[in-house]
Amino acid sequence: MLLKGSFESLVAERVKAIDDIADRLPVIVIISKISDFSVVYMSPRGLKLLEMTLEELQEIKAEYQYRFFNIEDSDDYWPKFRKMLMNNDMDQSVAYLQQVKHANRDDWAWYISSTRIFLKDENGAPYLIITTATAIDDMKHMPLKAERLLRENNFLRNNYQKFSRLGKREKEILKLVALGQSSPEIGDSLHIASATVDAHRKNIKRKLGISSSYDFSEYARAFDLI
Repeated sequence: MLLKGSFESLVAERVKAIDDIADRLPVIVIISKISDFSVVYMSPRGLKLLEMTLEELQEIKAEYQYRFFNIEDSDDYWPKFRKMLMNNDMDQSVAYLQQVKHANRDDWAWYISSTRIFLKDENGAPYLIITTATAIDDMKHMPLKAERLLRENNFLRNNYQKFSRLGKREKEILKLVALGQSSPEIGDSLHIASATVDAHRKNIKRKLGISSSYDFSEYARAFDLI
C-alpha cells in the first residue's frame, strides 16, 4: 500500500507524463478527480479554448462542468460512466458526444470524447479519469449522415417535453403523416374515420407547435418513428 506522500508523488508523476506529450497529441486531454469531477489537468489547447488557466479551473472545481458543458448530455453517458467505474477496469473506456461552450462563441461546439480510468488510489479504487476530446469541426471527413444525426440529437433534446405530451395514437398518426399518407389513407390503415384523423392532426400541431409536413417529418426522424 502506498503512503499518502508516495501516492501524491505518483499522481504528480503521472500527470507530468501526460503534460510532457500533450502538445504533440491531436486531441484535448483532461484529467479529473472521480470524487467530484474537478479538473486536475487540462492540456494547453483546451485551456486556450476556454480562456482559463489551469489554476482558475482548479479553483472553481466541479463548477466548470456546468459553466462549459451541456449537462443534459450526461443523461446519455453517465450510466456508461457508472458501469465503467463499478467494473474498476482500466482497459474499459466510454465514448460519447458532448457539447462544449468555448469562450469565443455563443453556440455549442460538438466534441467526440472518450474517457477511461487513469489512476487508482491506495486501496485500488478509481481515483482519476482521463478524457480525450476531438472537435467535430476539425473532422473534415465526417460524413453528412453523422452531422445530420448530431442535429437530430440536438432537436430531440430541445423538443422532448413537447413530444412526450403526445398519446400513442397521435404518435402513430405523426409517423404516417411523415410517411406522406393522407387523412383518408391513415383512416383506412388505422380503421378510424378520416375526420378523426384530422382531429388528431390538429391536436398534434397544437401540442408540438408545428404547421407543415416538414415539421411532422422532422419530429418523426428525431424520435425514431421513421
